[in-house]
Amino acid sequence: MVDKDRIKGVAKQKSGELKKGIGKLTGDEKLKSEGRSEEARGKVQNTVGGVKDTLREDRRERR
Repeated sequence: MVDKDRIKGVAKQKSGELKKGIGKLTGDEKLKSEGRSEEARGKVQNTVGGVKDTLREDRRERR
């Protein structure tokens, strides 16, 4: 089972990539910056979810 943080993190990453791309196309530096920030937050959230998954799997294997 995949942790919900991983799913939300990937969604946030993709949303950030989209904002960043639109910001580049339109020359909107604020939107581009927001996209980079959102993308980074998504990567962190995805990583946290991955750690949770690993810990959950380790606990199951130890039983």
